[in-house]
Amino acid sequence: MLGSGGVSDGYEIGSKRPRMMESNPYFAVSSGASSYHQPYGYGSSRFQPSGFPVVHLRGLPFNCTEIDIYKFFAGLDIVDSFLVNKDGRFIGEAFVVFAGHMQVDYALQRDRQNMGRRYVEVFSCKKEEYYQAVAAEVKEGGKDYEYRSPPPSRPKRSVNKDDMEYSEILKLRGLPYSVRKTDIGRFFGEEFNVKPDKVHLAYRSDGKATGEAYVEFASTEEAKKAMCKDNMKIGSRYIELFPSHPDEAKRAESRSRH
Repeated sequence: MLGSGGVSDGYEIGSKRPRMMESNPYFAVSSGASSYHQPYGYGSSRFQPSGFPVVHLRGLPFNCTEIDIYKFFAGLDIVDSFLVNKDGRFIGEAFVVFAGHMQVDYALQRDRQNMGRRYVEVFSCKKEEYYQAVAAEVKEGGKDYEYRSPPPSRPKRSVNKDDMEYSEILKLRGLPYSVRKTDIGRFFGEEFNVKPDKVHLAYRSDGKATGEAYVEFASTEEAKKAMCKDNMKIGSRYIELFPSHPDEAKRAESRSRH
Protein backbone atom coordinates (compact mmCIF):
# COMPACT_ATOMS: atom_id res chain seq x y z
CA MET A 1 0.00 0.00 0.00
CA LEU A 2 2.80 2.45 0.80
CA GLY A 3 5.89 1.02 -0.81
CA SER A 4 9.38 1.02 0.65
CA GLY A 5 12.97 1.74 -0.13
CA GLY A 6 12.00 5.24 -1.17
CA VAL A 7 15.35 6.73 -2.12
CA SER A 8 13.95 7.32 -5.59
CA ASP A 9 10.64 8.80 -4.39
CA GLY A 10 11.78 12.40 -4.67
CA TYR A 11 11.52 13.45 -1.03
CA GLU A 12 14.21 15.89 0.11
CA ILE A 13 14.99 14.60 3.58
CA GLY A 14 18.76 14.62 3.84
CA SER A 15 21.11 13.34 6.52
CA LYS A 16 19.43 15.18 9.37
CA ARG A 17 20.43 13.19 12.44
CA PRO A 18 24.18 13.96 12.56
CA ARG A 19 23.38 17.55 11.54
CA MET A 20 20.88 17.92 14.36
CA MET A 21 23.02 16.38 17.05
CA GLU A 22 26.39 17.86 16.24
CA SER A 23 25.23 21.45 15.79
CA ASN A 24 22.61 21.57 18.52
CA PRO A 25 23.54 23.57 21.63
CA TYR A 26 20.97 21.65 23.69
CA PHE A 27 23.02 18.47 23.51
CA ALA A 28 26.42 18.36 25.22
CA VAL A 29 29.12 15.70 25.39
CA SER A 30 28.84 13.52 28.47
CA SER A 31 30.03 10.13 29.64
CA GLY A 32 26.77 9.48 31.47
CA ALA A 33 24.29 9.54 28.62
CA SER A 34 21.41 7.13 28.55
CA SER A 35 21.89 3.95 26.59
CA TYR A 36 19.32 1.84 24.83
CA HIS A 37 18.08 -1.08 26.95
CA GLN A 38 14.65 -1.84 25.55
CA PRO A 39 12.27 -0.60 22.84
CA TYR A 40 11.35 2.95 23.79
CA GLY A 41 7.91 3.73 25.06
CA TYR A 42 6.86 0.34 26.45
CA GLY A 43 4.79 1.38 29.40
CA SER A 44 4.00 4.81 27.91
CA SER A 45 0.38 5.80 28.15
CA ARG A 46 -1.64 6.87 25.16
CA PHE A 47 -2.01 10.35 26.49
CA GLN A 48 0.34 13.26 25.93
CA PRO A 49 1.80 14.04 29.38
CA SER A 50 4.52 16.40 28.21
CA GLY A 51 2.62 18.50 25.69
CA PHE A 52 5.46 17.96 23.22
CA PRO A 53 4.02 17.11 19.76
CA VAL A 54 5.65 13.69 19.26
CA VAL A 55 4.23 10.23 18.64
CA HIS A 56 5.81 6.79 18.83
CA LEU A 57 5.28 4.21 16.06
CA ARG A 58 5.69 0.48 16.61
CA GLY A 59 5.25 -2.52 14.31
CA LEU A 60 6.76 -0.87 11.23
CA PRO A 61 8.00 -3.10 8.38
CA PHE A 62 11.72 -3.70 8.72
CA ASN A 63 12.32 -2.22 5.26
CA CYS A 64 10.47 0.98 6.26
CA THR A 65 12.05 4.29 5.27
CA GLU A 66 11.38 7.88 6.28
CA ILE A 67 9.54 8.34 2.99
CA ASP A 68 7.13 5.56 3.97
CA ILE A 69 6.43 7.45 7.20
CA TYR A 70 5.79 10.68 5.27
CA LYS A 71 3.29 8.77 3.12
CA PHE A 72 1.66 7.13 6.14
CA PHE A 73 1.05 10.60 7.62
CA ALA A 74 0.26 12.26 4.28
CA GLY A 75 -1.31 15.66 4.81
CA LEU A 76 0.25 16.28 8.23
CA ASP A 77 3.14 18.63 9.02
CA ILE A 78 6.14 16.52 10.02
CA VAL A 79 9.00 18.40 11.65
CA ASP A 80 11.21 15.37 12.32
CA SER A 81 11.10 11.61 11.91
CA PHE A 82 13.55 9.23 13.57
CA LEU A 83 13.79 5.50 12.89
CA VAL A 84 15.13 3.60 15.92
CA ASN A 85 18.11 1.32 15.39
CA LYS A 86 19.84 -1.02 17.81
CA ASP A 87 23.23 -2.50 17.04
CA GLY A 88 22.96 -0.99 13.59
CA ARG A 89 19.62 -2.62 12.78
CA PHE A 90 16.18 -1.05 12.49
CA ILE A 91 13.86 -2.51 15.17
CA GLY A 92 10.50 -1.52 13.65
CA GLU A 93 9.96 1.58 15.77
CA ALA A 94 10.08 5.31 15.06
CA PHE A 95 9.38 8.70 16.59
CA VAL A 96 7.65 11.44 14.60
CA VAL A 97 7.54 15.08 15.70
CA PHE A 98 4.75 17.25 14.29
CA ALA A 99 4.29 21.00 13.95
CA GLY A 100 1.65 21.21 16.68
CA HIS A 101 -0.76 19.43 19.00
CA MET A 102 -3.64 19.29 16.53
CA GLN A 103 -1.37 17.45 14.12
CA VAL A 104 -0.69 14.89 16.87
CA ASP A 105 -4.44 14.39 17.35
CA TYR A 106 -4.81 13.59 13.66
CA ALA A 107 -1.75 11.33 13.73
CA LEU A 108 -3.16 9.30 16.62
CA GLN A 109 -6.27 8.60 14.54
CA ARG A 110 -4.06 6.55 12.20
CA ASP A 111 -3.32 4.02 14.93
CA ARG A 112 -3.48 0.44 13.62
CA GLN A 113 -3.70 1.46 9.99
CA ASN A 114 -1.68 -0.51 7.48
CA MET A 115 1.76 0.13 6.13
CA GLY A 116 2.13 -2.56 3.54
CA ARG A 117 0.80 -5.67 5.30
CA ARG A 118 1.68 -4.49 8.79
CA TYR A 119 -0.62 -2.85 11.31
CA VAL A 120 1.24 0.13 12.75
CA GLU A 121 0.67 1.26 16.33
CA VAL A 122 0.66 5.02 16.83
CA PHE A 123 0.66 6.31 20.40
CA SER A 124 1.73 9.30 22.46
CA CYS A 125 5.02 9.35 24.34
CA LYS A 126 7.15 11.65 26.44
CA LYS A 127 9.52 14.09 24.82
CA GLU A 128 12.38 12.59 26.86
CA GLU A 129 11.89 9.23 25.12
CA TYR A 130 12.39 10.87 21.75
CA TYR A 131 15.56 12.72 22.80
CA GLN A 132 16.99 9.72 24.62
CA ALA A 133 16.42 7.57 21.53
CA VAL A 134 18.31 10.10 19.45
CA ALA A 135 21.12 10.35 22.00
CA ALA A 136 21.40 6.56 22.33
CA GLU A 137 21.86 6.08 18.59
CA VAL A 138 24.49 8.81 18.39
CA LYS A 139 26.28 7.19 21.34
CA GLU A 140 26.38 3.90 19.45
CA GLY A 141 28.10 5.80 16.66
CA GLY A 142 30.91 6.75 19.04
CA LYS A 143 29.73 9.96 20.68
CA ASP A 144 28.03 10.39 24.05
CA TYR A 145 25.40 13.08 24.39
CA GLU A 146 23.45 14.24 27.40
CA TYR A 147 19.83 15.33 27.11
CA ARG A 148 19.30 18.81 28.53
CA SER A 149 16.20 20.35 26.99
CA PRO A 150 14.27 20.30 23.72
CA PRO A 151 16.00 21.84 20.72
CA PRO A 152 14.36 24.71 18.84
CA SER A 153 11.89 23.87 16.11
CA ARG A 154 13.50 22.75 12.90
CA PRO A 155 12.40 23.80 9.40
CA LYS A 156 10.05 21.50 7.54
CA ARG A 157 11.48 19.38 4.78
CA SER A 158 10.04 19.80 1.33
CA VAL A 159 7.90 16.99 -0.02
CA ASN A 160 7.54 16.37 -3.73
CA LYS A 161 3.81 15.80 -4.09
CA ASP A 162 4.23 14.68 -7.70
CA ASP A 163 5.88 11.49 -6.46
CA MET A 164 3.14 10.58 -3.97
CA GLU A 165 0.54 7.95 -4.77
CA TYR A 166 -2.63 9.41 -6.29
CA SER A 167 -6.25 8.34 -6.53
CA GLU A 168 -9.33 10.29 -7.60
CA ILE A 169 -9.44 11.92 -4.12
CA LEU A 170 -7.66 15.11 -3.07
CA LYS A 171 -7.43 16.41 0.49
CA LEU A 172 -7.70 20.15 1.12
CA ARG A 173 -6.22 21.74 4.24
CA GLY A 174 -6.25 25.28 5.61
CA LEU A 175 -9.84 26.04 4.61
CA PRO A 176 -11.76 28.85 6.33
CA TYR A 177 -13.93 27.30 9.05
CA SER A 178 -16.98 28.91 7.45
CA VAL A 179 -16.29 27.46 3.99
CA ARG A 180 -19.16 25.89 2.06
CA LYS A 181 -19.13 23.16 -0.54
CA THR A 182 -20.06 25.68 -3.22
CA ASP A 183 -17.00 27.77 -2.25
CA ILE A 184 -14.80 24.75 -2.93
CA GLY A 185 -16.54 24.22 -6.27
CA ARG A 186 -15.74 27.81 -7.26
CA PHE A 187 -12.16 27.35 -6.04
CA PHE A 188 -11.61 24.62 -8.64
CA GLY A 189 -13.52 26.54 -11.31
CA GLU A 190 -15.32 25.50 -14.46
CA GLU A 191 -12.34 23.49 -15.68
CA PHE A 192 -12.95 20.82 -13.03
CA ASN A 193 -16.67 21.40 -12.42
CA VAL A 194 -16.68 20.01 -8.86
CA LYS A 195 -20.26 19.36 -7.70
CA PRO A 196 -21.27 19.79 -4.04
CA ASP A 197 -22.03 16.07 -3.67
CA LYS A 198 -18.36 15.34 -4.48
CA VAL A 199 -17.13 17.48 -1.58
CA HIS A 200 -16.89 16.21 2.00
CA LEU A 201 -16.18 18.75 4.73
CA ALA A 202 -14.47 17.29 7.80
CA TYR A 203 -15.78 18.02 11.29
CA ARG A 204 -14.56 17.24 14.78
CA SER A 205 -16.61 15.17 17.21
CA ASP A 206 -17.94 18.40 18.77
CA GLY A 207 -19.31 19.51 15.40
CA LYS A 208 -16.67 22.17 14.68
CA ALA A 209 -15.02 22.29 11.26
CA THR A 210 -11.42 21.08 11.05
CA GLY A 211 -10.50 23.26 8.07
CA GLU A 212 -10.09 20.14 5.92
CA ALA A 213 -12.12 18.63 3.10
CA TYR A 214 -11.97 15.74 0.65
CA VAL A 215 -12.90 16.21 -3.01
CA GLU A 216 -13.69 13.40 -5.45
CA PHE A 217 -12.75 13.92 -9.09
CA ALA A 218 -13.77 11.99 -12.18
CA SER A 219 -10.43 10.17 -12.39
CA THR A 220 -6.94 9.97 -10.96
CA GLU A 221 -5.63 12.01 -13.87
CA GLU A 222 -8.21 14.71 -13.20
CA ALA A 223 -7.12 14.84 -9.54
CA LYS A 224 -3.48 15.25 -10.60
CA LYS A 225 -4.43 18.13 -12.89
CA ALA A 226 -6.36 19.78 -10.06
CA MET A 227 -3.13 19.97 -8.03
CA CYS A 228 -2.45 23.14 -10.05
CA LYS A 229 -4.66 24.82 -7.42
CA ASP A 230 -2.25 23.94 -4.61
CA ASN A 231 -1.43 26.98 -2.43
CA MET A 232 -4.04 29.17 -4.10
CA LYS A 233 -6.48 31.19 -2.00
CA ILE A 234 -10.05 30.99 -0.78
CA GLY A 235 -10.63 34.43 0.68
CA SER A 236 -7.45 35.29 2.55
CA ARG A 237 -6.43 31.67 3.22
CA TYR A 238 -3.86 29.71 1.23
CA ILE A 239 -5.21 26.22 0.59
CA GLU A 240 -2.92 23.19 0.59
CA LEU A 241 -3.79 20.19 -1.59
CA PHE A 242 -2.58 16.63 -1.02
CA PRO A 243 -3.24 13.33 -2.76
CA SER A 244 -5.52 11.15 -0.66
CA HIS A 245 -7.46 7.93 -1.12
CA PRO A 246 -11.09 6.77 -0.66
CA ASP A 247 -10.42 4.97 2.64
CA GLU A 248 -9.06 8.12 4.27
CA ALA A 249 -12.05 10.13 3.04
CA LYS A 250 -14.48 7.51 4.36
CA ARG A 251 -12.80 7.47 7.77
CA ALA A 252 -13.04 11.27 7.95
CA GLU A 253 -16.71 11.11 6.98
CA SER A 254 -17.37 8.46 9.62
CA ARG A 255 -15.65 10.55 12.33
CA SER A 256 -17.72 13.57 11.29
CA ARG A 257 -20.98 11.60 11.62
CA HIS A 258 -20.02 10.41 15.10
